[in-house]
Amino acid sequence: MKKHWTSYRSPGCFDELITENGAPRSAVRRLVTHFSKMSPEEMEARKEAAELAIREMGISFTVYSQGSNIDRAWPFDIIPRVIRGRDWRVVSAGLKQRGKALNAFINDVYNKQSILADGIIPAETVLESGNYLEACRGIRPKFGVWAHICGTDLVRDLDGRFYVLEDNLRVPSGVSYMLENREVTKRVLPELFYRYSIRPVDDYPLRLYQTLASLSPRERKRPCIVVLTPGIYNSAYFEHSFLAEGMGATLVEGNDLIVKDNVVFMRTVDGPVRVDVIYRRIDDTFLDPEVFRPDSALGVPGVMKAWKAGNVAIANAPGSGVADDKVIYAYVEKMIGYYLGEKPLIRSVKTYLCHDERDREYVLENLPDLVVKPANESGGYGMMVGPHASQAMHRKFAKLIEENPRNYIAQPTLSLSTAPTYCDGKIAPRHLDLRPFILQGRDSWVTPGGLTRVAMREGSLVVNSSQGGGSKDTWIMERRKKR
Repeated sequence: MKKHWTSYRSPGCFDELITENGAPRSAVRRLVTHFSKMSPEEMEARKEAAELAIREMGISFTVYSQGSNIDRAWPFDIIPRVIRGRDWRVVSAGLKQRGKALNAFINDVYNKQSILADGIIPAETVLESGNYLEACRGIRPKFGVWAHICGTDLVRDLDGRFYVLEDNLRVPSGVSYMLENREVTKRVLPELFYRYSIRPVDDYPLRLYQTLASLSPRERKRPCIVVLTPGIYNSAYFEHSFLAEGMGATLVEGNDLIVKDNVVFMRTVDGPVRVDVIYRRIDDTFLDPEVFRPDSALGVPGVMKAWKAGNVAIANAPGSGVADDKVIYAYVEKMIGYYLGEKPLIRSVKTYLCHDERDREYVLENLPDLVVKPANESGGYGMMVGPHASQAMHRKFAKLIEENPRNYIAQPTLSLSTAPTYCDGKIAPRHLDLRPFILQGRDSWVTPGGLTRVAMREGSLVVNSSQGGGSKDTWIMERRKKR
């Protein structure tokens, strides 16, 4: 092996490419050999080629820092992550099952509330959540689906199995970076795509379009679909623009839309055009100033009335966030049994609810060993990784939990899997997670793989790009091609 690979040792975790004995896993032996044959100079040249491609393609993300917005190039690692096709089929089936149960739950909560009446989930846990929107009571969206696009975060523990870490059901982001990661890898390592059978991901915009089109309240060959963005200063604006272009949809801001007689129209130079489907990328409370925040300049006055009247579809539907709560997450396996009569095909991580007296007592006694998360933050903010935190931080979170127990959950500190990553001129193990995307409309579909996020700092478990994380192309590899 070349110099940049010889010292590779996984830190006591499940490594996705290398076994405990230091040998490549059978499914990826040729891939490891390919990188092992590269000289340090060639590895560096490939990395520089990837960085050049990212700049040329304009792939960036926005970080909020001290009141300002900073655009940064997308952090990318050239060594792809590989998952066997047969393993992925199990995960994919589990994600579809989970999405079906979550949508049944949301539909139930805003209508019959059977799961609350039957005591499966405490009613106050749901109805007192900041994500529960009373304005959505009595609505039944088409197909009974509320969360049409879900980004589910998966991790692998020591046993090599995938576990669901959290469900993102409001405005999940990251799919454009999954697609661009593949494009960059094809540019930088084209030879690999002739040697391996890798499931494609580039049909996602078409799949998304088909899902959204199926929601149209009007029977039209090509319904009018718009992507509603907060604007150019939003951290995910690159993705909003990318997906609108990929679908052939129109990218709009709130002031581009108007509601007349409970029908949504888009302002154009040729006059108003009726809108059938809104793929909204703004939070619920900013969506309609007549119903939620009156100071919102991002939303569309009257859009909730149009949605309730069945004259426009909104994806994800307002109110979907009631299931996008880390406290509700703890009940998803019960939902699967309650609504589907099935056992979960993919498990959740053990979760302690701090509003439960017994759980809270355990958490406060074991803070140095646990990960504590606020119920509704995202991006890795507001959390504490016990083993990596100071005693002062432990005391701070103990106080936060005691002051507002409903707002916190805790989980064991997982031994996140690692994968070889090219860092500082050598290949080293780095922890990672995975965000596949599930589309649900008339049918459901799961991306073959997803967005792999990598903690680029040694030993770090924080994979979010806004906090120093990077990303990899994710391969779902079927039977290998013949030479």
